[in-house]
Amino acid sequence: MANDEVILTQEGLEKLEDELRELKTVKRKELAERLKLAISYGDLKENSEYHSAKDDQAFMETRVLILEKMLKNARVITADNMDSNKVGVGSTVLLNDIEFAEKIEYKLVGPAEADVSDNKISYESPLGKELMGKEVGSTIHVNAPMGVIKYELLEIRI
Repeated sequence: MANDEVILTQEGLEKLEDELRELKTVKRKELAERLKLAISYGDLKENSEYHSAKDDQAFMETRVLILEKMLKNARVITADNMDSNKVGVGSTVLLNDIEFAEKIEYKLVGPAEADVSDNKISYESPLGKELMGKEVGSTIHVNAPMGVIKYELLEIRI
């Protein structure tokens, strides 16, 4: 992988494109209006609304640059370039936590898409690294602060 390459699923690509579009259209206009209003208050040295809007603008423009770079360097993983018998980026896996006999489902994604609250884990995470390339029936051992966690890979879906 190239240093700047960003691995994304199609869903992740669309999400980043939507965010970029929102920032460049809606958010830029909103910030321009906030700045215009804050400037109308006068004395910019003591104008907290102006400074807040400028800070928000700087943050937003930085995010725009980051998103543009990510999209420029994106490599989209699709079902067409995946092996349905082995875990890879874009795979959804069903695991059984052996110790607690609990089933959990995760989708493996690139780091830019990872969101544990949505059960999307990065292929670079400890669990993601252990899952990559595994087949149904495999036992996965993950080192965690509380010790080794063992999972059985029950299902792979694309």
